[in-house]
Amino acid sequence: MTIVVDPDGPKLASDPANPMPEGGRVGYFRAADGVRLRYAIWPKGKGPHRGTVCLLQGRTECIEKYYETIADFRARGFGVATFDWRGQGGSERLIGNPKLGYVDKFSDYWCDLKSFHGEILLPDCPPPYYLVAHSMGGLAALFAGVNDRLMFERIFLSSPMVGLESPPFGTVGAARILGAMSFAGLGRLPLRRPQDKAATKMVFADNPLTGDEKRFTRNVELLKAHPELEIGAPTIQWTAAAMAAMAAAQRDDFPEKLRVPVLILAAARDRVVWTPTTEELGLRLRTGRHMVVPGAQHELFMETDAIRAQVFAAFDAFITEQS
Repeated sequence: MTIVVDPDGPKLASDPANPMPEGGRVGYFRAADGVRLRYAIWPKGKGPHRGTVCLLQGRTECIEKYYETIADFRARGFGVATFDWRGQGGSERLIGNPKLGYVDKFSDYWCDLKSFHGEILLPDCPPPYYLVAHSMGGLAALFAGVNDRLMFERIFLSSPMVGLESPPFGTVGAARILGAMSFAGLGRLPLRRPQDKAATKMVFADNPLTGDEKRFTRNVELLKAHPELEIGAPTIQWTAAAMAAMAAAQRDDFPEKLRVPVLILAAARDRVVWTPTTEELGLRLRTGRHMVVPGAQHELFMETDAIRAQVFAAFDAFITEQS
């Protein structure tokens, strides 16, 4: 595997199985609270310009994982701007163990996105702006739509993390218990389930992420070649923050606060987030709707060609429809 771009600056990994799209620019910016984040931007491909897609990843993910998806958006006439969330990918890690997922509070992700919008997206990327987000990024995107309805024209979500299957004590109760544990000084300890495995230790058979073996293997090999990009178990504090955010998104009054057109895609066979909770939210949206993708697992952009074709067909129709 080779490393491209300025050897003295931030880097992106590229290899024949996962080539970095040409014409990109990589750099660092600082969020409003000083955390250093890695970003990358690409111009559109051929054809007329249609705007810029701001692509938000899920927990544990990194820019490199989305090269294929970035190329798909560029081929549609969109520029792409993306960054690694604080605490993962090539961005600054927040605690002593860089392999653990950590955040002080979920609103810190809003700080990341708002800073990216002001520091990179507005000055360097042509409008209009469309927010595309997966999993944890999807939950952050929903709060972005509540906090500022003018930042993005539309929001397109893939398997957003708005609920988990039967969390102990319910979402609110789990948030309170884990918050108390964190307050007691346990927040930086990992929270693992017996079935959890490191990404580099997973095998394709019965994996909960995708039904496409080639893309699954590509993503595992990326992290094996670049272990500095890998994130393992979440901490108690991260989980407490995420549970509190999910509980807020499940409140009856949350959908009415969302004033941006939204399309939510849920995966019918999702074993990472709880699709029924996503459907409940979708049914209550005033400015959006949802659809369930048959046969799909959690990572819709990493799924089989047939499922990805459905995802992009939904995106194309959503972006071009009249508000």
